[in-house]
Amino acid sequence: MREASLGPDRTDPRAIVNGLSVDVEEYFQVGAFENTIASGDWDGIASRVEFNTGAVLDLFARCGVKATFFTLGWVAHRHPALIRRIIAEGHEIASHGWDHTRVFTMTPDQFRADLDRARAALEDAGGVAIRGYRAPSFSIDQRTPWAHPILAEQGYAYSSSVAPIAHDHYGWRAAPRFAFHPVEGSDLIELPVTTVELGERRFGAGGGGFFRILPYALSRWALRRVNGTDGQPAIFYFHPWEVDPDQPRVANAPLKSRVRHYTGLGAMAGKLEQLTRDFPWCRIDEIALPLAAGRL
Repeated sequence: MREASLGPDRTDPRAIVNGLSVDVEEYFQVGAFENTIASGDWDGIASRVEFNTGAVLDLFARCGVKATFFTLGWVAHRHPALIRRIIAEGHEIASHGWDHTRVFTMTPDQFRADLDRARAALEDAGGVAIRGYRAPSFSIDQRTPWAHPILAEQGYAYSSSVAPIAHDHYGWRAAPRFAFHPVEGSDLIELPVTTVELGERRFGAGGGGFFRILPYALSRWALRRVNGTDGQPAIFYFHPWEVDPDQPRVANAPLKSRVRHYTGLGAMAGKLEQLTRDFPWCRIDEIALPLAAGRL
C-alpha cells in the first residue's frame, strides 16, 4: 500500500473540501438487522427508500451541496426513476454492491458476480458509467486481500470501503487513515471513511452512528481536527433511513441493534443542515479522480 499525495496546497484547512456520501439502502437491509429480517422477505416489506432519499435530495438542494450516492443494485433495479433523479440533480451514482452482502462473506468469484450485477443495474437505470464502489458495512479488510485487485481489474477508479478502526461490526485497524493506492501498479484509490486520533486511540468521525447519536459539537471538533491538524479532507457518510423517524420499528431485533438504529433519527436532518453550513462539501469522485490522476 502507498499513500496518495494530496500536495502542499491541500494542507490549508480553509482550502480543503470534504467528501459527502449517502449509502442508499432500505432501512430493513442494514447490517444490524441482517440476522432478524431475511433477504427473502424484503419484497414483502413496504419500501421507504425512494421517499427517504427524496428527502435527502431536497435537503441537499436547500443547502446547495452535491454528494455521491453509493446505491445498492437491488434498489436501482426497483427504483430506476430515483437513480435518474439523483443524476439529474448533479450528484454522483456509485455502487454499494447488489444486496448489502458483506465482502468478507463472499468468495472472489462471488464478489465479481456481485459487482457485475450491481453495476449493470445502476448503469441501466442511470445511463452513466459507474466509477466508484463502497463495500457494504465497510467490509473490505485484512480478510479480503483479493478485493481491491478485483476492483482494479474491473476498472473502478476508486473505492471507499475501508474503516481503519476497531469495531464490533467492521474495521481494519492497520489500514491507512487517509487516501492510499491499495494495488501496486494500479491507479485505484482507496478513500477510507474518516477517523480521528487522540493519543493512541482512534475514533470514528465520518458519520453514521457517531454523528447521529453523539452531540454535533463532537463531530464538528473531529472534522476540524482532520482538516486542520491532519490537513486532509474528511470522507463522510450517512443513510437515507437516518432522516426517517417514522420508519417502522423492528421489535424482534436485538436491543443493541435497536438502540443504535433508532437513536437520534429525529435530530438527524437538522444536524446535516448544520454540517453543510460549517464545512465545504463535494462529491467523492471530485476528490478521488484527481488523486488517481496524480493531480493532488
